[in-house]
Parts: sequence; C-alpha cells; structure tokens
Amino acid sequence: MDSRPVLLAVLAHPDDETFGMGGTLALYAWRGAEVHLVCATRGEVGEVSLDLMKGFASVAERREFELRCAADMLGLAGVHFLGYRDSGMPGSPDNDHPQALAAAPVVHYIRQIKPHVVLTFDPIGGYKHPDHIAIQRATVRAFELAGDPDFKEELPPHQPQKLYFHVMPRGLLRLAVHFLPLFGLDPHRFGRNQDIDLAALVEEDDFPVHAEIDVRPVASKRDAATACHASQLGDGPPRRGPLNWLMGWFGRKEQFMRAYPAAKEGLRERDLFQGI
Repeated sequence: MDSRPVLLAVLAHPDDETFGMGGTLALYAWRGAEVHLVCATRGEVGEVSLDLMKGFASVAERREFELRCAADMLGLAGVHFLGYRDSGMPGSPDNDHPQALAAAPVVHYIRQIKPHVVLTFDPIGGYKHPDHIAIQRATVRAFELAGDPDFKEELPPHQPQKLYFHVMPRGLLRLAVHFLPLFGLDPHRFGRNQDIDLAALVEEDDFPVHAEIDVRPVASKRDAATACHASQLGDGPPRRGPLNWLMGWFGRKEQFMRAYPAAKEGLRERDLFQGI
C-alpha cells in the first residue's frame, strides 16, 4: 500500500457524514489517513429555522457551511459536491442502467482521489431515503467502472481495493422502538422531518456485519461535528436519561458490510484497511 492510506465516503446530504459514519471518518483521519467525502447534494430541501438563516442566502448555503464545519471537526482532507438537487436525483431504475449518469461523476472522483477503500450507504439507504438509495447504487456502479479502461473519462482508471456499506445496528433500532414512546416520541415518525419509520426498519432483514470499528478514541471529534449541524438537530430524544445512554453505548462502534471483495461467512474485521 502507498505510504498514506486513502478513504473515500460517498453520501447524499450534509450531515450524513457525521450522523452515520462520523466516528469512522474521524478515526482514520486521526490515524493519519487521507479521508475525503463526496456529497451528492447540498440539502436544499431541508427546513431551517429563520434564526439560523441569518447571513445565508439559501438553505443550501447554510447546509454547506455546516458540512464544511463538520469536515474540519472530523479532519477530512477534502469535501466534493456532485451538484445534484436534494430529492431530485434520478430514480432507482435509471441507476440500474450500465451507463447511468449518476455513476459518471462518482467515477471521476474515484479516479481523482485514488482511494484504497470506498464507503457508502447500505442497499436500503439506511432508512429508505430515496437520495441515499440512488447515490448508493451510483457508488456501487462507479466502483465497478472506475478501474475499467473501456469507461471513457478524462482521468486514467483506478480500482479501489475494498467497498463497504455502513449498516445500522438492529439492536439499537429495536431498543429505540421500545424506548421512544416512553419519551413521547413516535418510532413510526422519527427525525426532524418525521420521515423515518424505525419500527418498519426493525422488520427488515439484517445486513451482515463484516467490520466493526471502535470509534471511542474520537468521540469528542464526532460530537463537535454533530454540533456543527445545528439546523438538523431540532427536537430529538433527550440528551440525558436511559435512551441517550443506550445511543451512546451503541455509538461506541460503527458497523459495515463488506461488499467487495466478497466476504466469507463469519468475517469480522476491526480495520477497514485490513489486508491492504
């Protein structure tokens, strides 16, 4: 491997980099890896309170500001935008096309950044957000095309060595579904926009966990990045009490499914660069 490992996360919106795999990104940056983020949108459709819009011309401008703040806290080497509009990316059938336009710009960044490891969402986008699903499929296709010399693009081919999907721990979801009603929160309508059905996600088949990353050494960095996303915090679960304790307990480690190379049954890695 080159002297410095390179990690690329391809995600959909500002805040995905922090609320999902922020601990992992911060950990590898802290360890000296070159960590990049490709973000498909600037979160244009999200709602932002008027008091947080002072000094910003648009929601997209505010959300980008928050993302760059979080990137600094996490120690990212670069943030790159694809320029899609929030919730306006191509539908999933289009992304199945071998020459899907959504994949082409991701190929460009893979070839430019030359990562050893690529991270993205799981096949249901974590919680079935259409943007998450679209960029996940685009990333998988781009991973396949980036090393193909027949795929014409201005940069020479580069084939990353590993591809991982971030997966949500089902144990945490089950506990959240149980405890949220105790705090007056509806597990069928969770999140700032009340668009996440945690109860339905519990019924989904589990994705296998092939890598588990202990992110406790960088918990403060992830917390600082979280604070950057003020417009997305809103009213959530209490910051004290048993539910918050459970979230903190499960947040000690972040879990990934290894999509490439194919994982043998029972594989459990502690380092995403293992074997490289």
